[in-house]
Amino acid sequence: MFVSLWGFLYSNYFRFWLKWILRLLTRKCELQRIFDGSKEGARRTLSVEHSLDSSKNKVLRNAVHVNKAEVEKCVRNVMKEKKIEQKNTGFKTNLHICLLQISGYKKLYLNVESLRKVPYDSDNEEHEEQLIELWNLLMPHENLKARITKQWCDIGFQGDDPKTDFRGMGMLGLVNLVYFSKHYTNEARQVLSHSNHPKLGYSYAIVGINLTEMAYSLLKNGALKSHLYNMVSGLPQMEHFHQFYCK
Repeated sequence: MFVSLWGFLYSNYFRFWLKWILRLLTRKCELQRIFDGSKEGARRTLSVEHSLDSSKNKVLRNAVHVNKAEVEKCVRNVMKEKKIEQKNTGFKTNLHICLLQISGYKKLYLNVESLRKVPYDSDNEEHEEQLIELWNLLMPHENLKARITKQWCDIGFQGDDPKTDFRGMGMLGLVNLVYFSKHYTNEARQVLSHSNHPKLGYSYAIVGINLTEMAYSLLKNGALKSHLYNMVSGLPQMEHFHQFYCK
């Protein structure tokens, strides 16, 4: 209870006065102090995101919700609100990068969520092609005898028709499995081989789908921000999510 009370008092009262005192002492706004005190990366971008989101100024609060096309204009508006000269290219560049990362993360989550909501459809030719591609990547020397077959269990599906295993993660689960198998083929085949161990074995495809769910959950709750803000100096893309899944 004490922690909650302190958080409320700090956010609504103490933080304002602390920022005011620091501005008097340093003659710099909070954003300028962040850029001066931290290098490009997660620590800086997370601090900027918190500063903007906690601001009582509507222009600053709205800055964390702009899309890529609005970033440049938003930077100018923030600089105007904070009375920072437009010729201050260092501040402008730093804020531009941070806003790209923040807006890109939100866009990435929407794209991932959209793919997750697409159910596997056996009547969809593209879906079927990706499923067959997964088999061919993992089992290049063995042909499928039929579309519905117990052979699917050899790569870790639970039954004779893999479509039932994609219910939770939809097409996102399949796309991740195919991406790993295509870009890290040798590693994928080694993992599949290990999964068939008589005592320590596991269901390769099911574990892969569970890893997709874990990566998705981390993205959704914001836990991936530090990783992506450190890795991508700009807009995080779907490719970066797939890479995180593989690593």
